[in-house]
Amino acid sequence: MNVNTRGKASHTFDAIVVGSGMSGGWAAKELTEKGLNTLVLERGHDIKHIADYKTANSMPWQLNWMNRPSRDMLKQQSKQARTGYTVRPEASYLFVDDEDHPYEENKRFDWMRGYHTGGRSLMWGKQSYRLSPLDMEANAKEGISIPWPISYEELAPWYSYVEKFAGISGSEEGLAQLPDGEFQPPMDLTPPELDLKAAIQAKWKGRTLIPGRVAHLTAPTKEQIALGRASCQYRNLCRRGCPFGAYFSSQAATLKAAANTNKMTLRPHSIVHSVIYDDKAEKAIGVRLIDEITFETIEYFAKIIFLNASTVASTAILMNSQSKRFPDGMDESGSLGGYLMDHHLGAGASASLETHQDKIHYGRRPNGFYIPRFRNFNEKAKGDYLRGFGYQGGGMRAKWNRWIDGFGADFKKELTSFGPWGLFVGGFGECLPYENNRISLSKDKTDKWGLPLVVADAEFQQNELNMREDMMTDAGEMLEAVGAKKVRTFNRKPNIGLGIHEMGTARMGSSEKESVLNQHNQVWGAKNVFCTDGSAMVSAGCQNPSLTYMALTARAADYAVKELKKGNL
Repeated sequence: MNVNTRGKASHTFDAIVVGSGMSGGWAAKELTEKGLNTLVLERGHDIKHIADYKTANSMPWQLNWMNRPSRDMLKQQSKQARTGYTVRPEASYLFVDDEDHPYEENKRFDWMRGYHTGGRSLMWGKQSYRLSPLDMEANAKEGISIPWPISYEELAPWYSYVEKFAGISGSEEGLAQLPDGEFQPPMDLTPPELDLKAAIQAKWKGRTLIPGRVAHLTAPTKEQIALGRASCQYRNLCRRGCPFGAYFSSQAATLKAAANTNKMTLRPHSIVHSVIYDDKAEKAIGVRLIDEITFETIEYFAKIIFLNASTVASTAILMNSQSKRFPDGMDESGSLGGYLMDHHLGAGASASLETHQDKIHYGRRPNGFYIPRFRNFNEKAKGDYLRGFGYQGGGMRAKWNRWIDGFGADFKKELTSFGPWGLFVGGFGECLPYENNRISLSKDKTDKWGLPLVVADAEFQQNELNMREDMMTDAGEMLEAVGAKKVRTFNRKPNIGLGIHEMGTARMGSSEKESVLNQHNQVWGAKNVFCTDGSAMVSAGCQNPSLTYMALTARAADYAVKELKKGNL
């Protein structure tokens, strides 16, 4: 291997952050604001805020092929296309080419990736919920997997810290299973949603419907305005990139704050292969990367290393990080790669309504409602399963481009009128952490940069399949309770990855015998290596996990800098 350091001094920083997405951006912000000269390594190309959002202001008729994929796009993104939206011309450039970035599937794994500055913080759904004590205590109480090494009470101040900076709109509800946070004003519920809320609360005492808690600014703070961020414009074009900075992304928020310190160096096209561990010093000293364009192997050095490349990618880096101390990668527990989790979706119900024909919603709200978990909390499960699920959905009028047949004056009138109200209720269910849901690295296949291919071998198991029956039937019953017409229930076959919430594979724990990371997100045996993305998760809850990644990252960065100043790293 021909390694180029270009002079060790010029390649040495106080800290290195691998990845610039949801958690990597937070690591960059926290470390630079605490005074550390920080190198941020992004494996893909650089995307500049506003300037590089190619279709942010494009009209529907300006998008290629009516915003439908071409045959070439479907071929290049054959696995990404499983979501249905990664191949749309409006934002297909934000998702990777499966031909250049292959992986192996022993069992189907829908791995959706964006290799560019900001990562999936540019394309995420913005739903932002805290885990609850119920979620973080479940493993210990049920004897499942291992307990979380930290409590909700320890994480709560960091939830508040990141919520204030990111900007989360929502309503205070006082729910034990869904703790309140630091909220900006919530987005309004539509008339059918208010009807559904009333019907649910009248029939089921333990259930409620609330506005979705989303990372969209509704009342920007001085700090957010100073970063150039503004209120949500209700365009609902978020997946194209937000030029207003209204939703939280690395580009609009954390990376911008880091850049303002003049202590961040961003290096795109940097595919990190491994962490360099010095057996004599008994700590990590840097990282080894492959330049995406030149294929050159280069080393960079730092006192602290944060792995935030995303769950699967960070775990692959740890697996590749072999040394005398770590002959099989940076793990001594055997748990590295195991316990892969995701949320299972594709079960719920939809319906149409004949009410409120004289009303219309404001703008194109990029949000909906949320129904917090009630099964195995204040209502027993109908079937045989542990944990539970929440619902995300919406009640909106049909779009102007809905399918309409006809011609003449009646056709024109229909085309220019509002469509009927519809209601959708879709479940997000928790997946238990199973040891045999694993990723590994291929022993004989590599990509064009020489990295071993990721091999996925995971599936939802009987607990999740049993849960889905309640996810479907409960949704249908709630729509029937509001008097909806043509209620249609569904329960599609779930696949890991489709929720785009992959978690686990380098879990936190209380002992190096059972976990990859300790209670501060440090790698056991290499305490200057931190991992704070989804790979650290011990259990999944049924809530969207990004807010938890943010809180874990801010907490770990604070600890890392304090330990560095004490001379312990």
